[in-house]
Amino acid sequence: MAEQRSEPGDPTRTISFQGTFGAYSDLACRQVFPAMATLPCSQFEDAFAAVREGRARLAMIPIENSVAGRVADIHHLMPDSGLHIVGEHFEPVNHHLLGVPGASLAKIRAVRSHVQALSQCRKLIRKLGVEPIVAADTAGAAAEIAARGDSTVAAIASELAGEIYGLVSLKKNIEDADHNTTRFLVMSREALRPPRENPAVTTFLFRVRNVPAALYKALGGFATNGVNMTKLESYMLGGAFTATQFYADVEGHPDDRPLALALEELAFFSRELKILGVYPAHPLRLAASAGAE
Repeated sequence: MAEQRSEPGDPTRTISFQGTFGAYSDLACRQVFPAMATLPCSQFEDAFAAVREGRARLAMIPIENSVAGRVADIHHLMPDSGLHIVGEHFEPVNHHLLGVPGASLAKIRAVRSHVQALSQCRKLIRKLGVEPIVAADTAGAAAEIAARGDSTVAAIASELAGEIYGLVSLKKNIEDADHNTTRFLVMSREALRPPRENPAVTTFLFRVRNVPAALYKALGGFATNGVNMTKLESYMLGGAFTATQFYADVEGHPDDRPLALALEELAFFSRELKILGVYPAHPLRLAASAGAE
């Protein structure tokens, strides 16, 4: 028997997300925490605030997509959110072209969705010769299509959004790439580190001095200690082209000697080292790592 979902109103059994009901973030929440109520928030800042202020226990935040790349603004918002990363989830994205009852592919003249969803379905949009229109989010586009009742406009969104807003799927799995997957981070007020013996991911931020070879020296400890770095991205700070912040994911637990030594060397050559979270590695990550060996 399926586990009963919690009703809204119990913050300890509520998870926040950015978007409206039926968004892919909502779908990810329901997949990972089926017993929790989902709390839609208009902005990412609102989703963080819901956890920080005690209106939700967790937040589900998309950080990157295998086709469209990183989600804008998240890396800038996380450091000041007051939250910790306690988990990750990889959600396959299966887009549906949704229309009102009675709509057909031949009638569609425009399609609405989030900019990332539109970019992930370029081939079908070109094939149909329809006008892409950017919306705030996928589920919001579906809700708007349903409210308008216009059979010439479709939305790109999840099957869940179609069910919630009474739309029909004109075509399913319309994403350009079969591997289309979004990685989400689960955020909490409390840091919840997994046991050392379990595969873990450590996410952190750091800055380096604006001198030659500063980044090379800062990262040398990861190579010499055999620590695998799976992500390294840079972000401009304060509008200054010489002030850069780096975001990194590495495999391992800070209590493991190799990573502890690597972080110690990084701290010596860098500035403002901040660990955002230590959390269990998702099974998809482990499967990908095993296949690469």
